[in-house]
Amino acid sequence: MYAAFFGLRHEPFTIAPDPRYLYMTERHREALAHLVYGVRGGGGFVVLTGDIGTGKTTLCRCLLQQIPADCRVAYIFNPKLTVGDLLRSICQEFQIPVAASTGGPATVRDHIEPLNDYLLRSHGAGERNVLIIDEAQNLTPHVLEQLRLLTNLETNEQKLLQIVLIGQPELRDMLARPELEQLAQRVIARFHLGALTPAEATQYIEHRLRVAGLRGPLPFEPAALQRVHALTGGVPRRINLLCDRAMLGAYGAGQARIDRTTVERAALEVFGESRDRPRAARPWTWAVGGAAVALAVAGVALAWWLPRTAGPTGTHTPTQSPAQAPTPSPSPPAAPVVAAPASPPAATAPAQPALPVAPADPAPGPAPSPGAPALPAAPAVLPLSPVPTTGLWRSEDPQAWRALLDPWRVDPGAGDPCTGALAAGLQCYRTDRLTLDGLMALGRPGIVLLRQATTSGAALVTGVDAEAVTLQTADGPWRVRRDDFARAWRGDFATVWRLPPGQRGRLTDGRTGAAGDWLDQQLVALQARQAIPATARTTAERLEAFQRSQGIDARGPAGPITFMQLNRAAGVDEPRLTGTAR
Repeated sequence: MYAAFFGLRHEPFTIAPDPRYLYMTERHREALAHLVYGVRGGGGFVVLTGDIGTGKTTLCRCLLQQIPADCRVAYIFNPKLTVGDLLRSICQEFQIPVAASTGGPATVRDHIEPLNDYLLRSHGAGERNVLIIDEAQNLTPHVLEQLRLLTNLETNEQKLLQIVLIGQPELRDMLARPELEQLAQRVIARFHLGALTPAEATQYIEHRLRVAGLRGPLPFEPAALQRVHALTGGVPRRINLLCDRAMLGAYGAGQARIDRTTVERAALEVFGESRDRPRAARPWTWAVGGAAVALAVAGVALAWWLPRTAGPTGTHTPTQSPAQAPTPSPSPPAAPVVAAPASPPAATAPAQPALPVAPADPAPGPAPSPGAPALPAAPAVLPLSPVPTTGLWRSEDPQAWRALLDPWRVDPGAGDPCTGALAAGLQCYRTDRLTLDGLMALGRPGIVLLRQATTSGAALVTGVDAEAVTLQTADGPWRVRRDDFARAWRGDFATVWRLPPGQRGRLTDGRTGAAGDWLDQQLVALQARQAIPATARTTAERLEAFQRSQGIDARGPAGPITFMQLNRAAGVDEPRLTGTAR
């Protein structure tokens, strides 16, 4: 109705999940990276959560447009089903004929057997199968348990079915229930999609208007844009509703510019009361830090274990993860946004999600200084032990951070340890969804949170090998079987990394300034060693080639994950996990 009045070809703020209008913030890149990882993964669950209207379904539609030819997808968007209904829907989506073995309706077994046969045949033909369930918070625990049993369908090499669960924050609460512990242990990547920041909300509005055909300046005044964010809490669907009504109101009044008053009037019509604030998206919290962390991440390969938004201490946000976190896949998916390692400032994913295990040549780089940081040596022969129940630090205990920072010869002091680290040229990285593969790909020690039936606490991971994980606690070193460690660890991880020479303050995208100069030098050196193709002729092309080699979102920033992996490739002296050299 108002499109032509504002010089648009289409109305820009429809609430239909149209992938053309998808605006990729760092969080959305990371989220899409998780979904791409789910399509390319080797079995288990991938979980994407977010508040109503944050763009989960739109991301899923975007994913479906990029499905590889060898991948078959079953997409279920109405999961208020019984076990029988769910299995029937899955078989229908995969076009599997089901015949009842008795005269009555087909039983659960009648569906499971042909499904298993189909998956085996499909695997033999080189195909992959992915089940995506939208609005998964509506699943009952009983149905979720049946889904877990479906992941038991496997060959000797891998699972036959990858399951992606997309839902509202309640889904996270459900998966934390004790009766779903076995399912939670099979979640290989998690990501929570939060609301937009004020700057992102403005960019989102401009993006949709440009896609709809806008060529001139934005019709929204700056004060109106600020009010849109305040009234919607940064939730994209609410932004669409409010902006659509505001543009309609301006059209009706013959106004070419939309001011704050117009937005206030539109809010009264759309939301009832302009002062009402929508429910804010729940931030990821990290128990060891005891505070909410916004992760700045981007990347599919490295990004599957990383988190969401970067906080003041460099917490992991979707600036590079879920857009910059390495994933376990050797080659990053060719998607519009392949987030690998989330480039965060202090982490949580992982997320979700696992780092790509891309070998990094030990590159000639700065020679280690005589006093290079080193981890305390563990006994040469350390017996295998259960996960420790004593000696664990409390989540708020500064001694855990002291143990992490001691090899760097940094005293965290009495305040925020990340502030003290930053003053020493180090930046914190936190995530709450790192996987064991991602931990090995990062190859650096970090604080992990261990949860057991009767106790929980923090320990320092100092080594990982084929058999065990080595931990440092207040009581000394422990060598724990990898399976036991995986059951007690949910992905919470915190570490630090060395900033480039000359970098002052937190780094979120190091393509300019002193960090940019160092980045260019290291990429040129890697290209000279043929670690980067000779066809990459510019810094941007070399950066993209390096990120792809590490499973990092090649369209994301040069964030913490990129620099951590570049430090490793360049031989920068940083403490390393034992047993993970590549």
